[in-house]
Amino acid sequence: MHSFSYKNGRLVCEGVDLAAIADAVGTPVYVYSAETIFSHYRRLDAAFSGMPHHVCYAVKANSNVSVLRLLAQAGARFDIVSGGELQRVLRAGGSAENVTFAGVGKSRREIVEALDAGVYCFVAESEPEVERIAEVAREKGVVAPVAFRINPDVDAKTHAHITTGTKQSKFGIAFDDALAIYERASRHKHLRIRGVQMHIGSQITTTQPFVEAVEKVAPLAAQLKSRYGIEFFSVGGGLGIAYENALASGNDPEAGISPEAYAAAVCPLLEPLGLKILFEPGRFIVGNAGVLLATVEYVKTTPSKTFIITDTAMNDLIRPALYDSKHEIVPLVESSTTERSPVDIVGPICESSDFLAKNRPMPAVVAGDRLAVMSAGAYSASMSSTYNSRPLLPEVLVEGDRWRIIRRRQTFDEMVGLET
Repeated sequence: MHSFSYKNGRLVCEGVDLAAIADAVGTPVYVYSAETIFSHYRRLDAAFSGMPHHVCYAVKANSNVSVLRLLAQAGARFDIVSGGELQRVLRAGGSAENVTFAGVGKSRREIVEALDAGVYCFVAESEPEVERIAEVAREKGVVAPVAFRINPDVDAKTHAHITTGTKQSKFGIAFDDALAIYERASRHKHLRIRGVQMHIGSQITTTQPFVEAVEKVAPLAAQLKSRYGIEFFSVGGGLGIAYENALASGNDPEAGISPEAYAAAVCPLLEPLGLKILFEPGRFIVGNAGVLLATVEYVKTTPSKTFIITDTAMNDLIRPALYDSKHEIVPLVESSTTERSPVDIVGPICESSDFLAKNRPMPAVVAGDRLAVMSAGAYSASMSSTYNSRPLLPEVLVEGDRWRIIRRRQTFDEMVGLET
């Protein structure tokens, strides 16, 4: 569910006409709905209200400090994968005590900073990593809280670039090695074994992979609780959302995978453990809460294809090129006809992979028309770049009938300011 819809033929976000934002700020621009972010967080939180749990937002999905502040105020905890993300959480008013620090390549400096801040737990993904954490903790004279990420070797049947739970993945430790590794870690007097974690991938749209993974790891979690008194089991994130029909599914509570169906599937497996359960959603909370607004620069027709060339590009939204993702794209002014023709919607970057959609049925548009790329709230701004010396885009947050800029458009001087 989300707060984008046509009203009187014009695309709005909550109570704001998106064309008004495009007029004031220019395009391209990311626009987020606060109502949608709150709704998705609260819905997932409520689905597991019958058991001890925490929703730990995956900061990498969208790390704008205003978005993080919204979630901190709502009561969310945070899942981070870098020292920079920790600083963003703290800047947004979040507490390090509510942060779990994952990721395969934590540097010594990041570990020091996280220990100084007092993070809730490090999620280690290898023995060399946990040995480094122990060494840094010894040097500082403190005890570091740790958990290991377990690789359950469950294929989530999603895109290869976002599958993380199989033996071929760089993430986590092998399931069969887990007990021995936990035993060795428990001997470090500067480590405290606090929990266990798993994550099998992203954009999962059925409950079966979650059930299969929890069924495999839950008995291990029970053993770890008995031996080391662990207090939490993090089941990761990965809940999928609607992409291809995002606008039409905005009022459909069953679009994507529902938190209620997810809870019904995994709660019977988790409740007997008597552990605090952590969830790490990112895309589910912010994905459908954002759009990317663009302007048509040219309509180019060749003997074999029509191209709609826009002012936004792969540096602003890399997901189609990187993941072959299919974002719904709609005009800001609703088309008065049902006629659609296949087109490629592309950007101005000098790469064949610079596209938003290929062979997409679209209503006729002309230069100057504006488009909205739906479901652009996750892994869009946070993965953007200045490729082709294109500045980073502004971000706008809508709250009811009001909106504000939460990141202004980067200037050329700012883009080259670190260069000599």
